[in-house]
Amino acid sequence: MTADARTIERARHAMLAAIIEEVAETADWTGFAALSPRVLAALDAVPRHRFVPEGEQRWAYENRPLPIGQGQTISQPYIVAAMTELAAIGPEDRVLEVGTGCGYQAAVLAELAARVHTVECLPRLAATARERLQALGYGAVEVHQGDGSQGWPAAAPYDAILVTAAAESRVPPALIEQLAPGGRLVIPVGNRARAGLEGGLALFELGPEQELRLLVKDAEGRVEDRSVLPVAFVPLVETGPRAAKA
Repeated sequence: MTADARTIERARHAMLAAIIEEVAETADWTGFAALSPRVLAALDAVPRHRFVPEGEQRWAYENRPLPIGQGQTISQPYIVAAMTELAAIGPEDRVLEVGTGCGYQAAVLAELAARVHTVECLPRLAATARERLQALGYGAVEVHQGDGSQGWPAAAPYDAILVTAAAESRVPPALIEQLAPGGRLVIPVGNRARAGLEGGLALFELGPEQELRLLVKDAEGRVEDRSVLPVAFVPLVETGPRAAKA
């Protein structure tokens, strides 16, 4: 193992330790005090430094969001872990992610699910994420460019949907419609936070106006909805019903 590889390995282990600690500290909000072994293994397997710009790679394994360009961020690792745990993804599941960004969350999901569809509204980010995921061998991920608030109906229904940008006032109806019976939807909702770096960073002291919510659809189509955590995400771009472009 080279010196660089050892440095990355130590940094990754430190990131996992920080996530484990924060998960325990936020158990009263989330309802779980530890991550499942499958989620931990997925976080350990994905090379986060490959998903951030070169100038940010020295901080890739710190437990905080980082800028990825075009006003977007890669989410705080703890938030990625918490959202993934809440989604309760099984090995046969079909998953939709809204807000591809750099592709990191999609890669984590691909370690857990049978198929992942991810939608990004910004063409440049979508193209870069598609190339990166393909280069890293994540063939189970399909990247689409379009309005994520409309979901991706061509591949619905989904066993889980994760949204990595905040819907301003309500959960987009299309996402609820595209959930399979028993499906889970994890989404931040609320106005843009007034302070702090966005991208999933939990800001308990600063009182953000966003909350992470978990929605579960039962066999009859009824939806149970609960608030999980205060969070801060970039806003979800909604352009209204239209045909998404692959």
